[in-house]
Amino acid sequence: MNGNTGVVSGVRVSHETASLDELEAASAASDAAALDALLDQPAVEEALVLQTCHRVEAYVVTDDPATGRRALGAAGFDPAGAGAISMGHEESLRHLLRVAAGLESLVVGEDQILGQLRDAFDAAQDAGGIDHVLRQAVTKAIHVGERARTETAINEGATSLGTAAVRLAERKTDLDGARALVVGAGEMGTLAAKAFASAGVEALVVANRTPERAARVADVVDTPTETTTLAAATDQTADADVVVAATSSPGYVLDGEAFAGAGETVVVDLAQPRDVAPEADDEAAVSVHDLEALEAVTEATRERREDAAREVEAMIDAEFERLLAQYKRKRADEVIAQMYESADRLKNRELSTAISQLEAAEGELSAAEREVLESMADALVNQLLAAPTKSLRDAAAEDDWSTIATALQLFNPEFEDGMPFDTTASDATPAESED
Repeated sequence: MNGNTGVVSGVRVSHETASLDELEAASAASDAAALDALLDQPAVEEALVLQTCHRVEAYVVTDDPATGRRALGAAGFDPAGAGAISMGHEESLRHLLRVAAGLESLVVGEDQILGQLRDAFDAAQDAGGIDHVLRQAVTKAIHVGERARTETAINEGATSLGTAAVRLAERKTDLDGARALVVGAGEMGTLAAKAFASAGVEALVVANRTPERAARVADVVDTPTETTTLAAATDQTADADVVVAATSSPGYVLDGEAFAGAGETVVVDLAQPRDVAPEADDEAAVSVHDLEALEAVTEATRERREDAAREVEAMIDAEFERLLAQYKRKRADEVIAQMYESADRLKNRELSTAISQLEAAEGELSAAEREVLESMADALVNQLLAAPTKSLRDAAAEDDWSTIATALQLFNPEFEDGMPFDTTASDATPAESED
């Protein structure tokens, strides 16, 4: 496969398509392990994994869509799994633009997804999973995400799950004068801590695996803040009025016993997989809310941003067409370059034969005579290939890859390794990848 001619296949599981249990089951233990599993598949040339608290997405670049789907499934991202949506080439590209713009987020227009996409790209690049196709796709997605936030009002108001979690807690209990516990000092935990401070809590505790990171969060919030380790977080639940949990831990951070006798406590669990054991909700005075409970909060944000979302949709439509045009030009140019290289080899061989025959009959040719012959040969090649070149570019623009394959075979029946993809496969073209 040439680096410019592979097709993207993707699979996604998100809050819109799956339950929390299905989302948790689809999650990989780590992005690094998931990337390794994808790149270990022989047919995969490029790979990208994007995992957040409410989405699991994987993308591969292969010769054709059927191969891509098989590779995703073999690496643990089953396109037919519970809550999974399989995506072909164009759907994958458009979805990446929508994700970066914040249209696929639980909180429409959230800013955090842009940083998460950049991190996913960097991780894939470090693993050797990024080449021409995904680099162009993710670069375009990030560009669209930045435009959406600078040119529209898509990110005005509550723009993070951390903020939404505090808004939800405000609906359940009075935060003025309350004691809040934030478990996790990542980006989401930091935003929740800031939102608690703005809501007027009297005291805040930040628990994190590394105390230094918890201390950094304490430094940026304008309210009295204590810090503790993740292991000691259970010691703080008895005194907390409200808890927001948002770590990347693979197992429960707070088990049911952590809230035994805690009194009235509102808990919002933003983690995926979940930080709070389901048994915690069995305590009479404890109410546990997960990502699904945030729908009511985020729906109000979604309604306020409908006009901005329509602007972003129009932006995505235009940028998507530009992205497809770029891919098509590159694919056509690759095929055309290979055709010219093949013709050039044939020209040189026949020119050498003709010169040898002339020199055997007439004696050594002068430099001027050689130049005339070479110019004539070049002119013949260029004139013969001018019309096919235009036809190939037109065919690429219309996704007519069978015409391209036929042209290659006609112009070079001995063409060996340069085919951009397997044209014998029933679903081998980008145009046919949307199932």
